[in-house]
Amino acid sequence: MNKVIMMGRLTRDPEVRYGGASNSAIARYSIAVDRRFKRDGQPTADFFNCTSFGKQAEFVEKYLRKGTKVVIEGELQNDNYTNKEGQMVYGMRIIVNSVEFAESKNSQAGGGDFGGNDIPAPTADAGDGFMNIPDGIAEDELPF
Repeated sequence: MNKVIMMGRLTRDPEVRYGGASNSAIARYSIAVDRRFKRDGQPTADFFNCTSFGKQAEFVEKYLRKGTKVVIEGELQNDNYTNKEGQMVYGMRIIVNSVEFAESKNSQAGGGDFGGNDIPAPTADAGDGFMNIPDGIAEDELPF
């Protein structure tokens, strides 16, 4: 079985090309995945090249940008080639089967749960196990 699931941020805007017999989209991008354990002098993240095809590549082109946090599921594939000097260069690529946003657009922009509005945050426990909701917050602005 060959299956990988990763969560990380795009390191650059996706590169999308159209080609093949059906002129379908091919999106290439890379994600940075934070390492769980960090040691002094070692990198804090790993970088993975990803490829999406067809409708998914069109989705990537339309909605994903550098810094977007995503969860991807796919297959790991060899990306080996021989360079101009005749040396074998070894690499890996993730062929993405599904991609999903890992955070809201407001979180990505730093706006928080309320989209950056100046709405006061709920205060501490009201004594009955519930939090006090500040006046002026409409029902549809609550994050739940």
